[in-house]
Amino acid sequence: MNPLVQLRECGQSPWYDYIRRGMITSGQLQRLIDQDGLMGMTSNPAIFEKAIAGSTDYDDAIQRAASELIGVKEIYERVAIKDIQDAADVMRPVYKSSQGRDGYVSLEVSPDLAFDTQGTIEEAVRLHAAVARKNVMIKVPGTLEGLPAIEELLSRGININVTLLFSVVMYEQVAWRYIRGLERLAANGGDVGQVASVASFFVNRIDNLIDKQLETKIKKESNAGQRGVMEGLFGKVAIANAKLAYQKYEEIFESQDFQALKAKGARVQRVLWASTGTKNPNYPDTLYVDQLIGPDTVNTMPEATFAAFRDHGIVKNTIQEGLEEAKATMQRLADVGISIDEVTDTLLTDGAKLFVDAFDQLMGVISRKRADVLGAKLDRVTYALGAMQNSVDKALIDIQQNNLVRRIWAKDPTVWHQDPEAQKIIRHALGWLTISQEQLPHIARLQAVAKDIKEAGFKHVLLLGMGGSSLCPEVLRMTYGVIDGYPELHVLDSTVPSQVRSFEQHVDWSKTLCIVASKSGSTTEPLVFQKYFFERMRQVVGDKAGQHFVAITDPGSLLEGVATTLKFRHILPGVPEIGGRYSALSNFGIVPAVLMGLNIEQFLHQTERMRHSCEASVSAQENPGVRLGAVLGTLAKAGRDKLTFVTSPALWDLGAWLEQLVAESTGKEGKGIIPVEGESVVGPEVYGQDRLFAYIRYEQGVDPEQEAKVMALEQAGHPVIRIDMADLMNLGQEFFLWEMATAVAGALL
Repeated sequence: MNPLVQLRECGQSPWYDYIRRGMITSGQLQRLIDQDGLMGMTSNPAIFEKAIAGSTDYDDAIQRAASELIGVKEIYERVAIKDIQDAADVMRPVYKSSQGRDGYVSLEVSPDLAFDTQGTIEEAVRLHAAVARKNVMIKVPGTLEGLPAIEELLSRGININVTLLFSVVMYEQVAWRYIRGLERLAANGGDVGQVASVASFFVNRIDNLIDKQLETKIKKESNAGQRGVMEGLFGKVAIANAKLAYQKYEEIFESQDFQALKAKGARVQRVLWASTGTKNPNYPDTLYVDQLIGPDTVNTMPEATFAAFRDHGIVKNTIQEGLEEAKATMQRLADVGISIDEVTDTLLTDGAKLFVDAFDQLMGVISRKRADVLGAKLDRVTYALGAMQNSVDKALIDIQQNNLVRRIWAKDPTVWHQDPEAQKIIRHALGWLTISQEQLPHIARLQAVAKDIKEAGFKHVLLLGMGGSSLCPEVLRMTYGVIDGYPELHVLDSTVPSQVRSFEQHVDWSKTLCIVASKSGSTTEPLVFQKYFFERMRQVVGDKAGQHFVAITDPGSLLEGVATTLKFRHILPGVPEIGGRYSALSNFGIVPAVLMGLNIEQFLHQTERMRHSCEASVSAQENPGVRLGAVLGTLAKAGRDKLTFVTSPALWDLGAWLEQLVAESTGKEGKGIIPVEGESVVGPEVYGQDRLFAYIRYEQGVDPEQEAKVMALEQAGHPVIRIDMADLMNLGQEFFLWEMATAVAGALL
């Protein structure tokens, strides 16, 4: 008889530690159920990384998802959830026939949430709802931060697979959290009989680490007897540790606390033996199955171990045998100077990191596939850095190891500053990270404002602002020009009388709309503009002057009060959590854009593609904004701090916006990057060793002379960043790309 099928006679359920779309669609999964008695499945980021990177099963799904306006992590979740749903549907008869004991498929929360209680709860709830199958288990790491999440999720009736358990002490806490969660569920009127949970106790990694420590100690040990004791521990500790965990399981689930729940229909939280493949070729390939068979257990086996046990596994109740020897083994381990607590702490930390690394690799695979699908819809950034490439690569590794990308997206001010007062300011200045997404629900309202202005017959829109409030509108004006059927946009950011008079003389005031743009609402120049032009407008249109004005300002500002009193036509809010130089994608840039006739829906959607490419789940090496920032910061520290912008003629004014962004963001504390904008490119021999060139190239408007000069710089060994833009509507991508890059560069300086 098939040993896998026989396991059920001993109370153990064989699960499969692997998933891939092909095994579901080909019928392989069904055959494993029919022929091998398979009773469940587990997955993790490493498994999905192998499945997606190592096959073409997912290419069509990724291609379809990538064409939509979703990010890399969302693409992963879409394909992973589909696999989990399909596998759960195949396993459904097992779930029914076992009355909910087996037939489960597990999906893990993002590994970077292993030490984030609230984040784990929120994601587990969301994934559980998205899969929408009774026979799904959500995997939650067994960390200290995971414990309250486990209890909370169980109290909501969500099936939980507690993963990354190495320590008997931690296992005990997990088991009691299971009981407390069910008690809360029962107290709230829930059915405890509908909840299932397993505690995944990792096995072979303990032997792998302890065997290495034993080898080191044996080499240093001169006493033959002591060496013999150490040699006798090879390959023994993991099984002994697991048996002690099972003993603790029996004690806890015989307790009065659980018996009261059992009377209400509760199931035990079974121990699941995980990481049961044999890594050491000197050990039997079914070691971590043969020695861990017993009632109310699960063994989730990798493919090779599953096949090996099918072929020559030995089925008998072993988990309850040799308990005294297991205790003696653990004592001998302590006697030779190896602490099991230190070992399991190390394994938990390393295990969590391995899952994060696997997840990052998975996100990298999907990110590359997504970029291939998007093609010209996403601005492409390439580098010719010469000898500096190694330094940049090292910086990217450091960024990844220090979790910098996720910390930026979590709005962690310690990325940039250790001073508490500075941190308060920074914490409330990172709204630019999500503003393009937050603008999407407001598109209809902004389009309605534009329609109102157009139908009112305005021919000119004059933006009155300074610095960050005016530079982006000026770039928009110079890039897109006058759009047929819409007012012409003008920007006045100078109080020089001759410039003011020049504008006055060239417009029909009765057909002019003034936008007063000031974040703080108290900046002197915009308020002076407002007073001057409001009086000028009153001379032309009388009491209707207010209908010729729009204000863009942060809520509650002085300007908002003035605009309300003077009955401005529209008052549109800024975002207090965004600084002026980072405000391009907020109303300070988007309102002028929509009034001049730009299709802001397309503009913001294309911007979102870049934001998704730079999101927290995309590793530093694959993240265009982070990679660009690493180049800027690394080369600046090496002395190449003169960032020289070269732009195609169609983008000639973008450099002015970039100049302010980079200079003001990095030059606050005596160090920074010096942007050079508007300088004609000359021969390579003219430049010193302090230059880094950024060539922003519009593919449909390449200047051959400019192209040749940049190529000459590259060939001469000057470092060059090349950004290829296929569509002028990708301008918003450049805004976000450089905002992210500047933030990263600032963190490195």
